[in-house]
Amino acid sequence: MKEFEARDKAQILVEALPYIQEFYGKTVVIKYGGNAMINDTLKEKVMEDVALMKYVGIRTVIVHGGGPEITGFLERVGKDTSFVAGLRVTDEETVEIAEMVLDGKINSEIVNLLNRRGVRAVGISGKDAGLITAEKKLATVYEGEEKRKVDIGYVGTVKEIRVQLLEDLLDGGYIPVIAPIGVGEEGESYNINADYVAAEIAGALEAEKLLLLTDIEGIYKDFHDKSSFLSTLRAEEAREYIKDGSIASGMIPKVEACLTALETGAGKAHIIDGRLEHSIILELFTSKGIGTQIIR
Repeated sequence: MKEFEARDKAQILVEALPYIQEFYGKTVVIKYGGNAMINDTLKEKVMEDVALMKYVGIRTVIVHGGGPEITGFLERVGKDTSFVAGLRVTDEETVEIAEMVLDGKINSEIVNLLNRRGVRAVGISGKDAGLITAEKKLATVYEGEEKRKVDIGYVGTVKEIRVQLLEDLLDGGYIPVIAPIGVGEEGESYNINADYVAAEIAGALEAEKLLLLTDIEGIYKDFHDKSSFLSTLRAEEAREYIKDGSIASGMIPKVEACLTALETGAGKAHIIDGRLEHSIILELFTSKGIGTQIIR
C-alpha cells in the first residue's frame, strides 16, 4: 500500500511539473478573503499554498480584506455600522478603526503566519511609499428610475498604483502583503474594496494571474442550475451576463474586478472557492482547476 501511495504522490508531482515550469518567475496576485480568512484550518492551508508558490519560483502578492473583522471591532467599541448601496458609511473615526484592524491586526497576522513557514513576507498598506493613490467613491442610490450620488465618507477608489515598491520587494525575494488602504491628495486615508485593489495591482504588475478567493464555487450562468457552471468565461461574455442579469448581486463586483485586471494588463483572472482546502494550488497546478477563469 505504501508503495502505491508513494507512486501516486510522485505522479501528482509529475503532473504539476508543466505548470511549475509555466509559472516560474511569473507574478500571481491573490485576493485573500472570505471564509479562508476566518476558518483556522483553511487559513493554514492558504499559507501552505503560498509558501509552496514561493519555493517553486512564483512571485506572489497578497491583498487581503477584513470587512467582518472591522464590523466586529466597531461593535465592541459601541459604534453603529450602516451601509448605503452595499458600501459601509465611513466617517473619520471609522476609517481610523478600519486602518487599525486591516493594517495592524490582519496584515501582521498574515505576515507572521508566512514567516513561520520560512517565507519572507512584508506587510504594507497602500499608504506606504504612496503605493495606492485614492479618491473618494460616491455611493449610487436608485430612487425609482432616478439615481443620485451619496457621499459616504472615507470610502475610496483606486486612482493610481505606483508599483516600484512592489517590484523592489518581489525582486528582493519578499512576498508583499497589502492592506487595502489608500491615501488621498491631502494625506487622508481611504478604505477601498480589496477586490478592486487586487485587480488594479494585478493589472499594474502585468501579473500572469489574479486569483480571487471567495465563498462560492465560481460563476454559474444560472445560479439555480448547478449544471450551468462556467469553468471558462470570455471577458465579453462576462459583460453580457452582467447586462442580462445572469451575473448579479454580490458576484458583480468580483467579476468587474476581474475585468479591470484583464483590461489593465493581467493575463487571466480566476474566481475560486476558498472554502476548499489547498484551492490555490489546485487551481494553479492541475489541468482541470477548480473555479471559473475569465480570459480576454
